[in-house]
Amino acid sequence: MTETPMKPDDTERHNAKMAKKKAARDKIMATKTDEKGLVIVHTGKGKGKSSSAFGMIFRCIAHGMPCAVVQFIKGGMGTGERDLIVNNFGDLCEFHTMGEGFTWETQDKSRDIEMAQAAWAKAKELILDPRNRMVLLDEINIALRYDYVDVAEVVAFLRDEKPPMTHVVCTGRNAKEELIDLADLVTEMELIKHPFRSGVKAQAGVEF
Repeated sequence: MTETPMKPDDTERHNAKMAKKKAARDKIMATKTDEKGLVIVHTGKGKGKSSSAFGMIFRCIAHGMPCAVVQFIKGGMGTGERDLIVNNFGDLCEFHTMGEGFTWETQDKSRDIEMAQAAWAKAKELILDPRNRMVLLDEINIALRYDYVDVAEVVAFLRDEKPPMTHVVCTGRNAKEELIDLADLVTEMELIKHPFRSGVKAQAGVEF
């Protein structure tokens, strides 16, 4: 399909509009000078919570910034991101898979609690390590939802003990309100369509 070229008057109006937008944007950006370690929450029923978080981990790796991942739940299956990081970027990113699968798979609440508590202990250790610029707590919201880890303890630690320039990313559905209130950045992934509802199973490269 051939695009209709813009008329000279249209081009001038467009350029003037974009210049005005840029000036307004530059003025806003000039006021944003602070830096701090963020608490970031990815939640909601939609797909992409962990995928987006791993995108930030790969950005850190690309910038040569040490980082770490703790997986609270997804221990029962291999994932592409875990294999890629462990096999190629282990010097920059520690990767700890602490869970043993989703609760309906393990069917052992006491074991789930034990694993979640161990994951939280490792998470605190990594967050307090001054070398790490970012720590991803993958699916911690699931552990908090089932009260395997006390949300009040997590919030207090992130508020009072997290180093000021360390980013912490928390993923998983049903984020607790206390964590959302503390966070600097919260994104809710909305589910509009999902192939699972049409009988399509999880596939490599998309889900894991």
